[in-house]
Amino acid sequence: MQCGTKNHCIQKLILDFYLAQDEKVQLKIEYVLDLIRFEKNLSAKFLKLLQNTDGIFELRVITTFKSIRILCFFDGAELVVLCNCFVKKTQKTPRKEIRKAEKIKMEYLADKDN
Repeated sequence: MQCGTKNHCIQKLILDFYLAQDEKVQLKIEYVLDLIRFEKNLSAKFLKLLQNTDGIFELRVITTFKSIRILCFFDGAELVVLCNCFVKKTQKTPRKEIRKAEKIKMEYLADKDN
């Protein structure tokens, strides 16, 4: 996949994941993202800080047939940076996905500081 910068690659992966979902799931993803955008205090039903991580949060999109997770972090009080997304298949969030999100966060912050 050719996508230019690292940030552009991440955006493309998240957009491709979103577009691969059916319309009802896309609407549910949009609903949860809107909650983050407009609500100040979100229930852990929708946004949860993952334990033993470097500030990685899990956006929870739960549908009848799928449990989607979008890992993200905050840059200041307002901006939420989406890292990666996947369909959750077990009770625990896969460590591999958390490590990927932490790596993206480190790269994002390093690029921002330069």
